[in-house]
Amino acid sequence: MFNKILVALDTSEACTYLFDKALALAQATGAKLTLLNILTPGYDYGMLTPYSPAVTGYPMSIDDATWRVYQEEYREHQERGQSMLSRWRDQAKDKGVRAGLVQVSGEPGRVICDRAKTDHVDLIIVGSHGRRGLNEFLTGSVSSYVMHRASCSVMVVRGTVPESLPEEARETSQVSAA
Repeated sequence: MFNKILVALDTSEACTYLFDKALALAQATGAKLTLLNILTPGYDYGMLTPYSPAVTGYPMSIDDATWRVYQEEYREHQERGQSMLSRWRDQAKDKGVRAGLVQVSGEPGRVICDRAKTDHVDLIIVGSHGRRGLNEFLTGSVSSYVMHRASCSVMVVRGTVPESLPEEARETSQVSAA
């Protein structure tokens, strides 16, 4: 059925629900999981992620002190992502599922599709923020992008935020992905 599953996750705790669904499917099919976190060049949880200076540069008006703070925040953001992925990889291995992790920068939809094609993935699993209509048109939808452009099957996990999350997290989060 499925040999390789790519699951796109972000750093929100709401993604635990998405991970649990992917893990259950991988266990049932004997598939290998690739856990993917994408550091986006736009807003990533309240912090602008820098574009690669080698490609696009950065504003010359930013002072050195601000740039150093910015770089430190970005480094911490990368570490949070790696830590989250490592924790989930270990959980998968504890359940007998082979799992690898990847964290890269880029535009989420494109990175997910490219990675799936390069790695010969059988299934991509993404979450949905639940955007519809004008909101989806204005802000975009990673799951919609992936569904229309992926070279393999795509599973979109919809649902409510798990009750185990604190109340404030349930109010502000949706099941999400990259």
